[in-house]
Amino acid sequence: MKLAFTLLAAVGRHVLAGLAMIGRVALFAAETVSHLMRPPFYAREFGHALVQIGWLSLPVVGLTALFTGGALALQIYAGGSRFNAETVVPSIVAIGLTRELGPVLGGLMVAARVASSIAAEIGTMKVTEQIDALTTLSTNPMKYLTLPRVLAATLAVPLLVGVGDVIGIMGGFLVGVGRLEFGAATYLHNTLDFLEAWDVISGLVKGAAFGFIVALMGCYYGMHSGRGAQGVGRATKSAVVASSVLILAANYILTEVFFSA
Repeated sequence: MKLAFTLLAAVGRHVLAGLAMIGRVALFAAETVSHLMRPPFYAREFGHALVQIGWLSLPVVGLTALFTGGALALQIYAGGSRFNAETVVPSIVAIGLTRELGPVLGGLMVAARVASSIAAEIGTMKVTEQIDALTTLSTNPMKYLTLPRVLAATLAVPLLVGVGDVIGIMGGFLVGVGRLEFGAATYLHNTLDFLEAWDVISGLVKGAAFGFIVALMGCYYGMHSGRGAQGVGRATKSAVVASSVLILAANYILTEVFFSA
């Protein structure tokens, strides 16, 4: 009986700690959004974050999408050939990329690159007391550090997802035409016939949500980093893990909302 109460108490402590963490993150997100409508706005920091998050993430997102599109075409062809349904390759590649794989893989790649970078940068600033210096100079760290990065990621990741969708479909096209012997005109015709505007729009909305999550987690764990190199390392690891898990959870919720009917 004593062991059962001990286990129950341990579970309760973890549940309460998890709920407290959710509350802290929610308050952090609300404070970040609240600064959006209040001046000043640091355009230089926003532009720098936009380049770092958007432009410099394009190569890894593009390569991921290209090879994912090619591999998806091969897998769908292999599965479809069992039922004499090889012709569905172009449409399923396009729909799968725009609805799910494009935003999810793009978000995860950005999380690996950006969440870790933001957490390490802000965590190092905290360790070296640069954040305290900003406060001393009457500069709100949330407005100067967090808001530009969160806003930049929310705007940049949908653009990355859109570019990744095009590159991924092109990867499927190259494999379909070059490896699976589809006609180029037929492949493109099937892609355009079955792809709907909402498939693309839903993926872009997911990209915006994932970008918000990635930057928010990077900033949150950076701001709450422990002291020393180990504290910064833990903050970086936690930011990537939390971003990845929340992206997958948010993807399910958004898919349920968009396509449950």
